[in-house]
Amino acid sequence: VMKLNPQQAPLYGDSVITVQLTEEDKVEDDVVFYLVFTGSTVQHCTSTRKINPGSLETISPGHDCCETVKVALCASREGHPVLVVAEESFQFVQDEAYDAAQFLATCAGNQQALNFTRFLDRSRPPAADVDFLDEKVALAFRHLKLPAEWNVLGADQSLTENIPRETLMHFAVRLGLLRLTWFLLQQPGGRGALSIHNTEGATPVSLALERGYQKLHQLLTEEEAKEPDSWSTLSHTVHSGDYSVKHHRGLDVYMLTAEA
Repeated sequence: VMKLNPQQAPLYGDSVITVQLTEEDKVEDDVVFYLVFTGSTVQHCTSTRKINPGSLETISPGHDCCETVKVALCASREGHPVLVVAEESFQFVQDEAYDAAQFLATCAGNQQALNFTRFLDRSRPPAADVDFLDEKVALAFRHLKLPAEWNVLGADQSLTENIPRETLMHFAVRLGLLRLTWFLLQQPGGRGALSIHNTEGATPVSLALERGYQKLHQLLTEEEAKEPDSWSTLSHTVHSGDYSVKHHRGLDVYMLTAEA
């Protein structure tokens, strides 16, 4: 039996899982271990990284629904068949960051909801919490299946540029959420949001300046702004047909996801 720690992950994945091996599975260096997660409609295979002879590390894949899945630990060695050495169950859950991303995505044009996010800002979370929030909510946002017509400015595109209003971009910038801002910039309406004034006459760009968020201000104003470094520790995904391959740069772990 192997031990997985933790035994659950948020739907959007990208959290570290440690695999404790039993005595008999601690093997020579030329053995490569994989984890195979089998859900009701999709299957994921992840590579692992050896931390020490008795434990491995990998990254949880993003999953398509909340459910308990079967995880098989497979060992592979050149010239030998692949062996399933242990099995365990694992749960995918919807966490607060996922709820938050869903809420924000749904409220893109909703002034009442966006004013609520301004109210939240007055109780300024400490910087470490902001970084955690930024990473989780941006990951969750990337995992949401946003409708094709989704727009950073909400569904009502008839609103002209010059109606003062609060936008999702104001929210992301006001809290200093670098990764979320970068994500929103790539979405429809993201660039357009930069020139919209709220009722106090602030644009996302002027907010970044006023709050002293230099990196963020650069991101919003430089023509060729590169994605923030902080993003590089997260996964990069390539899709092809029914398959997707994800590379987690921090741990150098790969994930293959396919329709089961």
